Amino acid sequence: DKPWWPKLQTLEELIEVCTIIIWTASALHAAVNFGQYPYGGFILNRPTLSRRLLPEKGSAQYDEMVKSPQKAYLRTITPKFQTLIDLSVIEILSRHASDEVYLGTRDNPHWTSDSKALQAFQKFGNKLAEIEVKLSKKNNDPSLNHRVGPVQLP
Repeated sequence: DKPWWPKLQTLEELIEVCTIIIWTASALHAAVNFGQYPYGGFILNRPTLSRRLLPEKGSAQYDEMVKSPQKAYLRTITPKFQTLIDLSVIEILSRHASDEVYLGTRDNPHWTSDSKALQAFQKFGNKLAEIEVKLSKKNNDPSLNHRVGPVQLP
């Protein structure tokens, strides 16, 4: 009953809703989920907590920050035990499940006997495979410097 939800009275509205659901549950989720650990696994890149406010100019904490910014930063971020918990969660969330079924594939080849549905699904899977090939080529193209491999972090 929300005003933002489509009425679902036309085929176009159904296609739009299905497209949003598929995008959110597949590509968007993968983009947000699987890339977390390579960046967030180095806790200094994304500490989950700050134990201090920014110091006021003229305070002892401000002077400490000016003298040794790294030391001041390390006193501010997540403590060791909390860091271990955070890293464990990030690592678990960034892994692929052993029973994953990828978009465009089925874990049961006999999921339907409807030949039209099987043909449409095969066409969909083939289109996804074409897209994957195009993206892989772009990701490995050195002329597209922003796309060549993961960021190298210390």
